[in-house]
Amino acid sequence: MLDYKLLQALATVIECGGFERAGDAMGLSQSAVSQRIKSLEVRLGQPVLIRHPELHPTPAGQRLLNHYQQVQLLERDLRTTLPTLEESAPRLRIAINADSLVTWWADAVGELCRTEGLLLDLVVEDQDVGLKRLRDGDVAACLCASPQPIAGARCIPLGEMAYHPLATSDYIACHFPHGPSADAFAQAPAIVFGPHDQLQHRFLAQYGYHGSFPYHLCPSSEGFVRLALAGMGYGMIPRMMQADALMAEGKLASIAPGESLSVPLYWHFWRHSGALLERLTHALAEVSLK
Repeated sequence: MLDYKLLQALATVIECGGFERAGDAMGLSQSAVSQRIKSLEVRLGQPVLIRHPELHPTPAGQRLLNHYQQVQLLERDLRTTLPTLEESAPRLRIAINADSLVTWWADAVGELCRTEGLLLDLVVEDQDVGLKRLRDGDVAACLCASPQPIAGARCIPLGEMAYHPLATSDYIACHFPHGPSADAFAQAPAIVFGPHDQLQHRFLAQYGYHGSFPYHLCPSSEGFVRLALAGMGYGMIPRMMQADALMAEGKLASIAPGESLSVPLYWHFWRHSGALLERLTHALAEVSLK
């Protein structure tokens, strides 16, 4: 049988990104956390963590993290039928893209979190790479752009998010006076969310442009819009709750009127993870993305 205190130490080390911070979170010393990890590795007869050059789980550690995530959810269901068991607030660790977080996510899950007493540990990750978090056992579920489920998980489509290439009127007059073109794309500064963000590249590919372009990196949805409002570049801004309002107020305009980019979103979650995750999935399935 597995000692779940050891699995908790493994999960906390990965979540916190280190032994010292994991100790603070668990109310233990760094050496105590390290000893639990060593005990787990001795019991398994193989390492569960790779410590250099960066901390991440081994394949065996990943399988243990997947198991621990699911056990936590199943235990929560058990407590609802056996109220004499010690109860703590359920917590779900979820990978989510920043644009969903800043637009529709809170409205979709707010009521469930309030009624269930659910706590969320949200890991902001680009929609193209969030699935790796689930595969690595770091999260119980994720939002991503991939329709392909991983082994042991389910996947349901949530719809599509539409993005518009927006900038200030002065910026457009300076850099796109004749509309989108290869020469303009090669010279006009863009705004990109992060190194894994491919929205800009996909938009340019719609015009047959695959070359390089100057860009600002801004890993903040709010900061992203602020840079565009300051006339520093053009960027792909989600229509829902952002682009439409900014265009209606005359603060930003499209560099390619009538054009947009649609990105599908899929909800991935572990099978047999309990009723709570099923209810969260049902709440998300009710969302109307556009």
